[in-house]
Amino acid sequence: MALCSRVAGASTKLAKQQSVAPRQTLVARPLARRATVDKITGIVVQPAVQFSEVQTELATVDKTNQNIQSLARVDFHPACEAAINEQINIEYNVSYLYHALWAYFDRDNVALPGLAAFFKAGSVEEREHAELLMEYQNRRGGRVVLGAISMPDLDLSTSEKGDALYAMELALSLEKLNFQKLRQLHSVADEHGDASMADFVEGDLLAEQVEAVKKVSEYVSQLRRVGKGLGVYQFDKQLAAEVAAGAAA
Repeated sequence: MALCSRVAGASTKLAKQQSVAPRQTLVARPLARRATVDKITGIVVQPAVQFSEVQTELATVDKTNQNIQSLARVDFHPACEAAINEQINIEYNVSYLYHALWAYFDRDNVALPGLAAFFKAGSVEEREHAELLMEYQNRRGGRVVLGAISMPDLDLSTSEKGDALYAMELALSLEKLNFQKLRQLHSVADEHGDASMADFVEGDLLAEQVEAVKKVSEYVSQLRRVGKGLGVYQFDKQLAAEVAAGAAA
């Protein structure tokens, strides 16, 4: 009986304590973006983005008229946009000239199918470079503006050094000029702190252009060595095989 009385008394006392204890109310508080201290390193870590910065960008987006402006445009300087359009025009001009060379070597009274295939492939490649630049222009929110293409004035048959060598030396000049223009494009990107554009020019265009200059230089050296006539015929057969192998790869 005594044990039951003690248990009952303890239960009554606990019930009284629970009734007396004040209730704790949970209040939702807004999260404050403030600096925190790393427990291990002791480095003070500041919040990466303040909401005020987001509001500023949101106001810019809200004012953008998508009928005449790009919503994707961010930190893209007008000088970079203009330089890309200029390079697009250069690529199309080189492509146009290579197309004219393809038509010349494909004629029945010239009949050098290797050189014809080489310049046709080159024309396609330069046009692809132009399209690559156009895609990047659109990706950055710029506007593609195409310029006029110059009509090539070619008369390869009257060249004293031979049509094949003259055409390949012309191609080498064009590839070197294109390399210089791409470097200028890269300089414009650097000047305006456009890391994305600089990376694009380096990775997608400049590295390939260096290889093109080297390859065409070798062809010029070989054609200078073989002279005219049978040597050009043998060179053309070798070039045709290289172009076919490249297309199959």
